[in-house]
Amino acid sequence: MDELDRIKLEAAAFRGLVGHLRERTDVQNIDIMNLAGFCRNCLSKWYKAAADAQGIALTKDESLEAIYGMSYDEWKNRYQKEASQEQMERFNETKPLHAKISGHV
Repeated sequence: MDELDRIKLEAAAFRGLVGHLRERTDVQNIDIMNLAGFCRNCLSKWYKAAADAQGIALTKDESLEAIYGMSYDEWKNRYQKEASQEQMERFNETKPLHAKISGHV
């Protein structure tokens, strides 16, 4: 496989993941974070870091919208629920496993 084909496949896989997360608005970021160590916000931070590395102008809000499919504030108002005490305890327990870009390590 050549480099361009690899990049195309990686981009398609990323679009699939983002599309799936957009459809699964019932799944809370904290649950994804507790289970996998990253969430939609982490994806937006990786997206922004990639833009920065390529010298592509992209704001934090634009990177969030690229992942959420709407403004972050709109997504929070529509879909985000307050985290339970149990979710927060698990979040704090799993901090060492969170993606470095999350800011929670």
